[in-house]
Amino acid sequence: MDQRKYNIYFHTHTISGIVIAALLYVIFFAGSFSFFKDDIAAWQKGKSLSNVESPADFNYILDSMGTKYNLQGRNFDFYLLRQGHGTYVNMSVSQDTTISKPEPKTEKSKGRKRRGAKNEDSAYFLHSFVDKTQSSYDEGYDIGEFLYRLHFLAPLNQIPIRLGTPFGYLLAGIVSFLFLFALITGLFLHWDKIKNNFFLFRPWSKWKTVWTDMHTVLGVIGFPFQLIFAITGVVLIVNYVLISPFSKLIYNGDQDKLYQELQYNRAMEPTYSYQPLAKKLDVNAFVNHWMNEWPESDISRLYIRNFGDKSMEIALETKPKPSASFAGSGYVLMKAAEAKPSSVKSPTTDATYVDWVKSLVYHLHFGDFGGRTLRIVYFVLGLLGCVVIISGIMIWLVAREKPNIPAYKRKFNFWAANLFISMSLGMLPVTAFTFIVIKFSAVVNQSFIYSLYFYSWLVMIIYLLILRDLTKVNKHTLFLSTILCLAVPIVNGITTNLWIWNTFQTKSYDILFIDLLFTTMSILCAFAFFKVKKQAKSFKILK
Repeated sequence: MDQRKYNIYFHTHTISGIVIAALLYVIFFAGSFSFFKDDIAAWQKGKSLSNVESPADFNYILDSMGTKYNLQGRNFDFYLLRQGHGTYVNMSVSQDTTISKPEPKTEKSKGRKRRGAKNEDSAYFLHSFVDKTQSSYDEGYDIGEFLYRLHFLAPLNQIPIRLGTPFGYLLAGIVSFLFLFALITGLFLHWDKIKNNFFLFRPWSKWKTVWTDMHTVLGVIGFPFQLIFAITGVVLIVNYVLISPFSKLIYNGDQDKLYQELQYNRAMEPTYSYQPLAKKLDVNAFVNHWMNEWPESDISRLYIRNFGDKSMEIALETKPKPSASFAGSGYVLMKAAEAKPSSVKSPTTDATYVDWVKSLVYHLHFGDFGGRTLRIVYFVLGLLGCVVIISGIMIWLVAREKPNIPAYKRKFNFWAANLFISMSLGMLPVTAFTFIVIKFSAVVNQSFIYSLYFYSWLVMIIYLLILRDLTKVNKHTLFLSTILCLAVPIVNGITTNLWIWNTFQTKSYDILFIDLLFTTMSILCAFAFFKVKKQAKSFKILK
C-alpha cells in the first residue's frame, strides 16, 4: 500500500473512531445486555417465564376494558411481546361521534406508536397474559427495557431537537454510519498484515504493543460481527431518513403507501356504518383458528377496527419460527360481518422480497434465530467490541504521549481519554448497582430507573476523574465490578429466596441465567483486577 492511501485510511479510521468512541461503547455495552432483555425482566420481577404456559386471551382484555369504557366503534392494536407472555394494547377513541369525540388529527405514527395516548378517552397499557395484570408503560418499565432502549440512545430523545426524527435515534444512526467508516478503513489499514499477524498477541511486551495487538486482533476477528451491526443498525435506526427520498420520488410523497408496501402499516380504514354487528365476534376463536393453521409461527400483532360495528374488521400478523422459515410474515384480514377472510398470506410459504430483507436485518441484529446459545455468542462478541474501543483509545493516547508534543496538548489528550475511560468502564459497576437497588425498591418505574442509573453513573464518572490516573481507574472499576456483580445473585436470593440452587431445581432458567451471568462476570473482573494490580504501571496526568 502506498503512503498516501495509508495516511488516508489511518486518519479516517482514527478520526471517525475517536468522534464516536464514547457513544459507540454505550451502544455495544447496553446492546450486549439487551440480548437477555426477557431474562432480565423475569429476574427483576422474580417470576420465571421459562416453563409458564400463557395463552393469549384477547377476550379477557376486551371484557375487562368494557367495564371501564364503551368499546363501541373503537380501534385496537395489540403488539405482542417477543416471548408471547404479554402485549401492549393501544385503544383509540370511538369512531362513533355520539359516544366520544374523534381524536385530534396529528401526524401519523407510521406504525411505530409506542405509548401513551394523549386523549383521555383512549388508552395505552401493558397487559400480562400470565397473571392478567395491566400496567402503564411507565409502571411496566424494567431494567431490561432500559438497557434495550439505551443501546439506541432513546433516553436522549428527551432533548428537544427534531431533525425529521427524535434526536437520540438520529444520533445513534450517525454513530452507526461513522462506525461503518471506521470498520472499513480499519480493515484496509491492516489488510497487508492480516495474514501474518492474524493471531499475533504479545501480552508481555510494553503496554503500547499490548493495546495495539488487542485492538488489531480482536478488531479483525470481530469484524464480520461488527460489520453486521453497523449495517443493520443504520437500517433500523435511520430507515425514516433512508426511505424518505423514495417516498417522494416513487410514491409522490405518500409515505403511508410506502410504509404499507414495507408492511409497517396495514391498510385498514373501514367506514363506520353506525349499525351494530349482529353477532359478537369471538376474538380468541379467530386467533386460535389461524394459529392452528400456522403452528410454526408466533403472533406478532392483532388489529381490530370499528369494534362492535357492522363494518368491523380484524387482522392478525404472525412471524414464522426461525426453525420453520428464516424469512416470512403471515397476515389474515377478515370482515366480522362476513365471517370469512378477505386476505390471507402464509408466514412460511408466501415470503416476499420485503420479508427476506426485513427478516435478514432483524434476525442478524437481534440474534433471535439460534436460541440462548447464539445470544451468548452475540453477548461475548459485543463485549469484545467494547474492548476494541477501549484499546483504540489507549493506542491513540499512548501514541501522543511524546516529549516533542507540547504539554498543554498532552494534558488535553489525557483528560479526553480519562473522561472516556471513566465513562465507559463505569458502566459495568453502575449496571450491577442498579440491579441491586431495584431489588430493594418497593416501586420501580421508568423515572426511578432513569434517576438511579444516570445519577449513579454521573457520581461514578466524577469519582474516577478525580483519581487522575488511568491505571487506578481500571483497578477501581474492576474491584467495584467484582463486588457488585457478585452481589447481584446474593441480593436476589436474599430478597426473593430465588437462590441459584432453587432456580436450578425449579427450572427457572431465565432467572438462573442472569445470576450465573453476573457471577461469571464477577470472577472475570477479579482475575483481571489481580493481573492489573500486579503488572500495570501508573498512567497519571502530567504535573
